[in-house]
Amino acid sequence: MMEKIVKDVGDIQSRLIDHRPVLQGEIRYFIREFEEKRAFRECRLLEKLNKMTSDTNEHDLPRCTENMHEKLCDALTRLEAANHMAQRIQQRELEAEESTHLQLCVERRKQDWEEFLKEQSRLKEEVDEEHAKAVGRLSAQYDEMKKDLVKHSSF
Repeated sequence: MMEKIVKDVGDIQSRLIDHRPVLQGEIRYFIREFEEKRAFRECRLLEKLNKMTSDTNEHDLPRCTENMHEKLCDALTRLEAANHMAQRIQQRELEAEESTHLQLCVERRKQDWEEFLKEQSRLKEEVDEEHAKAVGRLSAQYDEMKKDLVKHSSF
């Protein structure tokens, strides 16, 4: 009997002081409840995500695709217009450059022509001078020949 009392006192003492078995049971219950609720929450969250994805695919994606296509077409049109304007500006600059190059060539040709005319004028003066000298020499020669002819004809 004493043994039984000691055993009962030991059981009472272990129940009063040692709470491990009770705590372990409570912990197991809490974990089970938590996992069930968590699984339920995760399932609801996954269902929400699935619904959002489906809605996005059905409604938002086609609308966004259409808007993107419109905006890209508009951007392409604007880029082509900008490219065309840039080409026109480049063409004008090239024409202006050619025009200035042409102007420079015209000016250079005018200067060359003026130099040519000056050279021709100088050469003409030289030829005229030589011609005048030659005419003078020939006149003198003919005059002498006339004198000689007059001398010879008087005989």
